[in-house]
Amino acid sequence: MNRCGVFDSGVGGLSVAKELLRAGFFKEIIYFGDTARVPYGNKNESTIIRYSLEALEFLKNFDIEFLVVACNSASSVAIEELKKEASFPVVGVIEAGVKAVEKEDKNSNILLVGTKRTINSGKYQKLLLKKGFKNILSKATPLFVPLVEEGFVEGKLVDDVFEIYFSDIKKENIDIIILGCTHYPFLSSSFKKHFPNAKLIHSGQAIVELLKEQYNLLPKFDSTIKLFASDNPEELRIKAKEWLNFSLI
Repeated sequence: MNRCGVFDSGVGGLSVAKELLRAGFFKEIIYFGDTARVPYGNKNESTIIRYSLEALEFLKNFDIEFLVVACNSASSVAIEELKKEASFPVVGVIEAGVKAVEKEDKNSNILLVGTKRTINSGKYQKLLLKKGFKNILSKATPLFVPLVEEGFVEGKLVDDVFEIYFSDIKKENIDIIILGCTHYPFLSSSFKKHFPNAKLIHSGQAIVELLKEQYNLLPKFDSTIKLFASDNPEELRIKAKEWLNFSLI
């Protein structure tokens, strides 16, 4: 496959794009960040579906052969609608994230963090229960999205938000943290600081493993990426240059 479309509500999906670039499955990645309407996580279901379908129509202009929905909120409510409208495979980050933990100890204490829409959809929780996991703590952490969008990934401000969200949790008891938003891997250092015993499940890495196993994709290319945004595309390019360390087209 030569061309893969990736979309997210903002810059967070770059964490997925980075892993796809490293994997070399596709000659070119077309990234669309819906930065004019970030975040999706506080929108209602019908609005997220509409935005997701609009992103799909935009990416179709580039003759993509695969679509990765690098947004947990969109993956929680819009995957089936996207599959109906696409003539190529569509994969979301929730399916990949759950698959990434399926071989872990079923007695593990799992902390699931994400936007309000992702957490309230219950999709992660239902899939994890089907896999046999019972100790699942879910926490909506929407403030992490604007922090990442503004470039705050470490420091006192970020630490204060962590304390607001997790002060009631015995951090040493958490075995696995599912980063249920593609913005959150950019906060990995802060998660490791506050939860030193926990294994982090990263959507980008999980997507790569899923594509290997389910679609038999292999490294073939020195991948390149094109970036598009619905608002302030230059800001997206600045973030990509900082975070991706890949040549931009």
